[in-house]
Amino acid sequence: MEHYDYLIVGAGLYGSIFAREAKKQGKTVLVIEKRGNVAGNIYTKEEESINVHKYGAHIFHTSNEEVWKYINHFTKFNRFTNSPKGFYKGKLYSLPFNMNTFYELWGERDPEKVKEIIDEQIKKENIKEPKNLEEQALNLVGRDVYEKLIKGYTEKQWGTKATELPAFIIKRLPLRFTFDNNYFNDLYQGIPVGGYTRIIEKMLEGIEVRLNTDFMLERDKYENIADKIIFTGCIDEYYDYCFGQLEYRSLRFEEETLDKVNFQGNAVINYNEFEIPYTRIIEHKHFEASNSAKTIITREYPATWKKGLEPYYPINNKVNNDLYKLYQDKADKQNKVIFGGRLGMYKYFNMDIVIKVALELCKKELH
Repeated sequence: MEHYDYLIVGAGLYGSIFAREAKKQGKTVLVIEKRGNVAGNIYTKEEESINVHKYGAHIFHTSNEEVWKYINHFTKFNRFTNSPKGFYKGKLYSLPFNMNTFYELWGERDPEKVKEIIDEQIKKENIKEPKNLEEQALNLVGRDVYEKLIKGYTEKQWGTKATELPAFIIKRLPLRFTFDNNYFNDLYQGIPVGGYTRIIEKMLEGIEVRLNTDFMLERDKYENIADKIIFTGCIDEYYDYCFGQLEYRSLRFEEETLDKVNFQGNAVINYNEFEIPYTRIIEHKHFEASNSAKTIITREYPATWKKGLEPYYPINNKVNNDLYKLYQDKADKQNKVIFGGRLGMYKYFNMDIVIKVALELCKKELH
């Protein structure tokens, strides 16, 4: 069997960047991916002339110029601006929390009077030391914003009552006293024209990729096939859960093709009531211009994670962070396997941070 300089486990953004940069440096590289497609969770697939985000909405945004220049080698971005809406008991509210939201809540357009309303609500709660997420949120934004736009969504997302979640989960809740619905403050934002999968395919051009190949099921075959391994799967799984199992939240996606041009008029609408089981509906054609006579929507349901489900969000509480440190210390004592990405590093990364961290590894490892 051929021997390689690097085996990359996982054909997502992190692994694909390293594979490309390693190949540019003359290294021999093999990428294996357990799914039947490259691109990991940013995988997009064209259906009905619409690029469908198969694993949830991914909107690229960054203020890092190096990252922006790097990703633009592989694609052009449109001018999509993320302006989601929040649905609560029959009414739509603007997100993030801004003067449009406050006008929709109270019919008030004077920023100073809005501040007074919020301050008065916070004062009325009289919470000196928040003991849980609910108290923390009430202490930051008052009851109206919390009840209608935070409570139900958060409880669905975490699968736990807000009064049982730790306060540190919400460190701040930005309030904007301008009429600006742009969700992100970053300098650069958009959706790649033609979808995300094309980016990864360009990164992996000329590189050997084996799909439907699970490292953990064929460990004996792949463990010694390369001098070094870049592992982007779960670090605790790699070590056979020797210190215990890290926790995650998972997601379930329910996709539907509709015989209509436009379903909801916006790319993302959050559903903030706890009684509605999904957290949001994504209408994919609004990310990129599409002349399709049909539309495709995805309802996104939070799910309790267990083995066999995709681990989407690390639960970075103290118990899990302490457990991860044991695995990290074990990894630091060897020099063959490098753990990367959100599963290997047990952190939730935005795409621009994945690129930044991957490029930092390339500079350290390949130069």
